[in-house]
Amino acid sequence: MSLIVAARFDTFDAAQIAADALMKAGVAPDALHTFFVNPAGAHDRYPLGGDRAADPDSKGGPFGAVGGAAAIGVLGAVIGGVIAFAFGTSLVTIVGGAGVGAYIGSLIGAMSALGRARPRRSLAEAAEAKEKQGRASGVMLAVHTSAEHEMNIARILKEAGGTEVERAHGRWRDGKWEDFDPLTSPTLEKNV
Repeated sequence: MSLIVAARFDTFDAAQIAADALMKAGVAPDALHTFFVNPAGAHDRYPLGGDRAADPDSKGGPFGAVGGAAAIGVLGAVIGGVIAFAFGTSLVTIVGGAGVGAYIGSLIGAMSALGRARPRRSLAEAAEAKEKQGRASGVMLAVHTSAEHEMNIARILKEAGGTEVERAHGRWRDGKWEDFDPLTSPTLEKNV
C-alpha cells in the first residue's frame, strides 16, 4: 500500500495551482493525480444508479408507512361506509364507499408517516453514519508520497487552498490512485 496525501479543491484551476506548488517543491508529476468526486448518490455503483442499496436515512420508513396506512385506512373505511350509507342503503354503495374511504385513508396515513422526523440516532449509529457518509463533491488532488514528506505536502495543499487534507493508504499505479473510494469518509490530517 502506498501513502497518499490528498485535498479537495473547488475548481480544477485551484487544484492545478496547488499541483504547480508541489512540483516546485520537488514532487514528480507522476506522483500527482487530479480527478473529480461526484456528489453523493451519483457514483453509479448499482445498475440503476446510486451508491447504496438503501438510503441510510430511510431506516424505519417502510414500517411507519404500513402502520400509518393501516390505522388511517381503517378510519377511512368507517367514514366512507357511513357517508355511503347516508346516500343510499344498498350494500354495494356502502361497500364501495368503505373501499374508497379505506384507499384514501391509507394514502393519507402512509404519506403522513413518511414525513415524520425519525428518532435520534444512538452513538454507535451516528458513528457508523459518519464513517459511511463519504466525501464531499469537488476536485481532488492526490499525492503519492513517503512518510518523511507527508507533513510538508499536507502543508502545501492546505496553503494552496485545499480543504479536508487527508492521509490514506491505497494502490498507486501509473500516476493514479486506483482504489479511491468516494463512499469512505476521509481520515483527515490533524496537524495541518
